[in-house]
Amino acid sequence: MSAEELQDHIRGCALNRRESQKIIYSSFYGYAMSICHRYANKQEDATEILNDGFLKVFIEIYRFKPAYTDTISSFKGWLRKIMIYTAIDHFRKNQKHQFTGELNESYLHVPDAHEDALDKISYEEIIRAIKYLTPGYRTVFNLFVIEGFSHEEIAKELGISSGTSKSNLAKAKKQLQKILFQQNEIVSKNVV
Repeated sequence: MSAEELQDHIRGCALNRRESQKIIYSSFYGYAMSICHRYANKQEDATEILNDGFLKVFIEIYRFKPAYTDTISSFKGWLRKIMIYTAIDHFRKNQKHQFTGELNESYLHVPDAHEDALDKISYEEIIRAIKYLTPGYRTVFNLFVIEGFSHEEIAKELGISSGTSKSNLAKAKKQLQKILFQQNEIVSKNVV
C-alpha cells in the first residue's frame, strides 16, 4: 500500500467506511499481531488484544496526524503505541498479583556462565522464548527491553513501584537465560 492509499483509507476510516477499515486491518494485521504476541501467552489473548487495539484505532483514527513525512512509518508507530497500551490494559484487567516484591539493587545483575550465549542468540529465538516467561515478567521485560520504557514509566502504567519493575526485569532476564539455555541444550542433543 502506498502512502497516498493509506491516507485515503485513513480518511475513509474517519468516515466509518467499512471497506477502508477492512483494508487497514488486513494490511497491518501481521505487524500488529506480532506486537500482541509479545505480550500474550495464548493465541486467544493475542487476538483479543489485537481486536481491542484495532477497535481503538478505528474509533480514534480521526486524531491521527503523521509525525513526519513518511505516512506509513508514522501510522505504524501510532498503531504500535495503541497495541502496546491495549496489551497493558489487557494485562491489568486479567492479571492479579503477578509481580514479586522489590530486590536489593545489588542483586539486579548476577553474572552467569551462560550470559555470553545470550549475545549469540537471534532476535526471533529470544522473542519465542519470551512467551515462556510468566505474565508479569514478560510484560516488564517487553516494556523495558523491547519498547524502551523506563522503570518509572512501567511502574506508572502497571501500578507497581519502580523497584518492583527492576526486580521483575532482573528475574525475567534470569528466567529467560534459563529458558534459552535449556532450548540450546535440546538443540545440541538433537544435533549429536
